[in-house]
Amino acid sequence: MFCLDAQPSDGEREVWNQVNAVLQDSERMLSDLQSYKGAGQEIRDAIQNPNDIQLQERAWNSVCPLVVRLKRFYEFSLRLEKALQSLLESLTCPPYTPTQHLEREQALAKQFAEILHFTLRFDELKMRNPAIQNDFSYYRRTLSRNRINNMHLDIESEVNNEMANRMSLFYAEATPVLKTLSNATTRFVAENKTLPIENTTDCLSTMASVCKVMLETPEYRSRFTSEESLMFCMRVMVGVIILYDHVHPVGAFSKASKIDVHHETSER
Repeated sequence: MFCLDAQPSDGEREVWNQVNAVLQDSERMLSDLQSYKGAGQEIRDAIQNPNDIQLQERAWNSVCPLVVRLKRFYEFSLRLEKALQSLLESLTCPPYTPTQHLEREQALAKQFAEILHFTLRFDELKMRNPAIQNDFSYYRRTLSRNRINNMHLDIESEVNNEMANRMSLFYAEATPVLKTLSNATTRFVAENKTLPIENTTDCLSTMASVCKVMLETPEYRSRFTSEESLMFCMRVMVGVIILYDHVHPVGAFSKASKIDVHHETSER
C-alpha cells in the first residue's frame, strides 16, 4: 500500500497533483521549524527594562519575522487539511470498498501516509520548542498595547488581530497539525451524511492494519532500508489510529474497534 514509487493512474492524477503541490513544501516547513530559535533573550531584556525604548524596538523587530514564519506554518496546515479531505473523498467513495480503493489507488494512499508522517514530525518539533508560544504571546500582548498607543504597525497587514486569534488557537494545541487533521476528518464524516461512516473508519483501520503487518512480518520489515523508513511506517500507524479514534462512534480503544490497539501498543 505504501509502495514508495507508486505512480498515479489517470483516474488518480488530478487529486494526486493537487496534493503533491502541497507535499512539495513539507520538507521546507520542517526545516524552517527545526531552525526556529525564538527571540527569548530580546523579549526578556524588553520586559526587564520597560522604559528602554531601544530594547522594546529590538524585541519587536526580532519577533515580527518569527510571527510571519508562524503564520506560514499555520497556513500550511490549512492546505494540508484540504489535501487530506480530497484524499478521503477519493479513498472512500462508492462503489469500491476502502480495501479496494487502497489497492487500486496506491499513489493516493502513499500521499495520505506522507501527510500523516509530516504531521507527526512537525508536531513533535513544535512540542519541543517552547519559544513558539512565548514569542507569539509577546507579539499579541505588544500588538494590543501598541494599538492602544496608536502606534503604526506594519505587521498588522500581515498578521492582524483576527489572524492572530486563529493562530493562537492553533498553537495552543500540543499537536496542532494533528488536531487540525482530526477535526477535518470528523467534519468530512459529518458533511457526507450519505456516505456510510464505515467507509471512512474502514479506510483508516485498513491502513493501520497494513502498517502493523509491515512492522511485524520479518519479510516486510527487512525491506525497510533505513531507520527513517521504519519510523515512517510507525508514524503513519499512530496517525491513522488517532484519526480513527476521532471519527469512530466508540473510538479506537473499544473492544468493538477494528484496530487491535492494545495488542499493537503493547508490542511497540
